[in-house]
Amino acid sequence: MKITDLLKPEGIKINASAKDQDDAINQLVALQDASGNINDKVAYKKAILARESEFSTAVGDGIAIPHAKTAAANRPGLAAMTLPGGVDWNSPDGDPATLVFMIAAPEGQNNTHLEMLAQLSRLLMHQEFADALRAAKTPEEFLAVIDKGEKERDTQEAAKQQASQKAEQQAQVTSSDSGFPEVLAITACPTGIAHTYMAAENLEKKAKEMGVTLKAETQGSVGAKNVLTQEEIEHAKGIIIAADKDVDRSRFAGKQVLSTNVSAGINEPEKLIDDILQNKAPIQEGSVVHATEGEEKDSAWHVIYKHLMNGISHMLPFVIGGGILTAIAFLIDQPGLGTANYGSSIPAAAFFKTIGSEAFNMMLPILAGFIAMSIADRPGLAPGIVGGLFARTGYSIAYLSVLNGDPDVAAATCVSGGFIAALFAGFAAGYITLGIEKMCDRMPSSLEGIKPMLIYPLLGTLAIGAVMFILNPLFGAINTGLNNWLNGMGTTNMVLLGAIVGGMMSIDMGGPFNKAAYVFGTGALAAGTTSGQIIMASVMVGGMVPPLAIALSTTFFKNKWSAADRNAGIVNYIMGLSFITEGAIPFAAADPGHVLPSCIIGSAIAGALSAAFGCTSPAPHGGAWVVAVIGNPGMYLLALAIGSIVAALILSRWKKPYAGQETA
Repeated sequence: MKITDLLKPEGIKINASAKDQDDAINQLVALQDASGNINDKVAYKKAILARESEFSTAVGDGIAIPHAKTAAANRPGLAAMTLPGGVDWNSPDGDPATLVFMIAAPEGQNNTHLEMLAQLSRLLMHQEFADALRAAKTPEEFLAVIDKGEKERDTQEAAKQQASQKAEQQAQVTSSDSGFPEVLAITACPTGIAHTYMAAENLEKKAKEMGVTLKAETQGSVGAKNVLTQEEIEHAKGIIIAADKDVDRSRFAGKQVLSTNVSAGINEPEKLIDDILQNKAPIQEGSVVHATEGEEKDSAWHVIYKHLMNGISHMLPFVIGGGILTAIAFLIDQPGLGTANYGSSIPAAAFFKTIGSEAFNMMLPILAGFIAMSIADRPGLAPGIVGGLFARTGYSIAYLSVLNGDPDVAAATCVSGGFIAALFAGFAAGYITLGIEKMCDRMPSSLEGIKPMLIYPLLGTLAIGAVMFILNPLFGAINTGLNNWLNGMGTTNMVLLGAIVGGMMSIDMGGPFNKAAYVFGTGALAAGTTSGQIIMASVMVGGMVPPLAIALSTTFFKNKWSAADRNAGIVNYIMGLSFITEGAIPFAAADPGHVLPSCIIGSAIAGALSAAFGCTSPAPHGGAWVVAVIGNPGMYLLALAIGSIVAALILSRWKKPYAGQETA
């Protein structure tokens, strides 16, 4: 497959103009749609913006390659624009983007097209190729430039392969005459489509200019390519890791490892290579890297947040799946309504309740386990999960002292520490494991093989178990006190709390505040109290408001929005009712000053009203589709409607009439 197979004339816009980045993205999405490459413009744009939110897809020299791998793409495809006037794309070199390619990559298909897209990324690194594209007068001329570039690339690749084979035969692959590259590199970005290959290309190109031999492994969507061998690693002076996702470093023990972001691989290849050659990079010792001047360090808060989000992201499927299955059990157990066995009094209900409860009970162990794994890599997983189990069960020294007596008395000593204990267990297990690894560094090399299989899990699990036996009573008391405080809250205080958690769901729509509110809600729900279900209901209704507010505003205040926005707004009815807050992100990104305050106010009102009406939710997700299990469902829907309408009215009042050119 050629690149020209992925790009059609109707997907190219020559000498376009755009007022800003969002306008340019809208035009490119429209080109993708005109080419038949996508099936849902709203979902595709959302995926593009989500990728941009991680870091800019501008690569410098006036080039940007926004891209997304999403189910909204029918097939692999490209759209392209030349922008003589330029558009600010937050480029690392500060230059506006004048040449933009947009990539649509479908999920669940083979990855041949991604290899072609990687080749496009490599071609764009050649200035004469990019300039020829900018100079094209028609889409056909644009395609002819690409076709010519591909043919020249194929010729060069064939010559390169022949030269490589000849050099291999002569055993003179490197200037050091060792037969191995002097510097190695790994490049990777979250989607693995463009930046991965551009960083590899620039590092290889710059190394050649410097007279240095370099081999780059790419960890892209097509999998790892040009994989580094153990022999190459042993002979290399050091390894550059230019990546915006986790890369396994265990194979680089004892070598220089310079870790940075993928943009640095594109824009600062000479500095990275020079740091390796000058021995400025840190030395990799096992799974621990000791920071020196060559390593970029995250802030303490960002490190904690990264570990926490790793735990939460792995925990949520258990919470959502288990919670909804449990809610279904209550829904179908009408014969048991009002009895002690409600939710499991009939076989069908017991079936759903058993599966749901077991899944939901995994919440705390998974949270702690993957926090610990984020800190200490795989050796931290087992101690973290064990620590989470202790947080859930509440085992303590008091339990051991009465174990041989009355079983009921022994069980009464076990008080769950809940989320607070699980968070502590995760971080403690991770850092305890790191400490154990450090202590084992001086062990004989002959014992290296048994460290990850025996020593780390044995000592780590024992240590975190002992710590939790000692501290669980403290966490149990805190958790019990928190639950008692929630259960004892009067109506006024519960309404205030409902407003706070509801509003937090709209502050960043999927970011730290949103996640904090949701985790607080699921933690309260896990306690199994009515107040916990009230809080969960406020959290969920608060998260449903932003997409619905956008949908209402685009429907009833058409003069405030472009045709593309109005079309996109319709989908937000479904997303809002499904509790998918992220449906409002494209609108918030385009106009945060108006959208965010409006949605925060509406979500806070909805959360407060839900609590005031005493609405409860035994399900942690599902939105309006689980309304059958919501306590006081009519008033819950009323709270949702009022919050959404208020937010839509405020937004529509603040927002100026749309005066731009229609792009849909």
